Amino acid sequence: MPVAQDPRVAVYLDFDNIVMSWYDRVHGRNAYSRDRQKIAANPEDPEIAERLTSAMIDVGAVIDYATSFGTLVLTRAYADWSSPVNAIYRSQLVARAVDLVQLFPAAAYAKNGADIRLAVDTVEDMFRLPDLTHVVIVAGDSDYVPLAQRCKRLGRFVVGVGVAGSTAKSLAAACDQFDSYDALPGVAQPDQGKKDAAPTRSRRKKAAADPSADLLQRALRLESDKEGAEWQHASAVKSLIKRLDPSFNEKALGHKSFTDFVKAHPKIAEMDESGNIVLIRLISEAS
Repeated sequence: MPVAQDPRVAVYLDFDNIVMSWYDRVHGRNAYSRDRQKIAANPEDPEIAERLTSAMIDVGAVIDYATSFGTLVLTRAYADWSSPVNAIYRSQLVARAVDLVQLFPAAAYAKNGADIRLAVDTVEDMFRLPDLTHVVIVAGDSDYVPLAQRCKRLGRFVVGVGVAGSTAKSLAAACDQFDSYDALPGVAQPDQGKKDAAPTRSRRKKAAADPSADLLQRALRLESDKEGAEWQHASAVKSLIKRLDPSFNEKALGHKSFTDFVKAHPKIAEMDESGNIVLIRLISEAS
């Protein structure tokens, strides 16, 4: 396989798997199986709608995490998009340039064959895109173990993402790196409950008011998690920000340089310019 100048990443999401697993994580073991008929019958029922909303997947957190490994070459999500549980995500996914692969269940409660279609596409892409360096598999099913092993044999770095408590240990072991969806930056924990709903909405409003601040904070968290260090190189952080949002330009935001941009957010980041390399760390991490 040719040596790539920069890491190039492909992401494959078994969307049904991650949505159902997170629903169970939020509402309790086998909760989705118990609610499946009610969801199919009337997803707009107030009780069901509230349960679906409280178990929403943060698509952005998953894609941003994948972006921290390199440039996204392709991102595919596999699901029955006619299902109301999945349909509510379509606008989010399309906005992040995710290719939606339509799958149809063979029967009312049958598997939709996502594992087979996803595996076939992944192997095909590895031969079609020889410069692909990383494969990110978002799922928790042990059926993906052979796929992870094949990707590793073909020289790719395999990253797995699954919901805690719903991921097969064998899949985690088959990956080069495996992280819980629960632990990704920006993902609200199920046990926070309704008491944190108001603060969460408040933080989202603040982020919307200054999207560049949210971008800086998310990039620092992702880079810190990936490198396992408190201080990060300013150049690495800026590169990640550009991958998260290709339209980012500190000059367009009124700053002469990237360091000036960081200094404009003293509540988020701290800088160390004492050495030859400028370093940055999250204020929350420092405290």
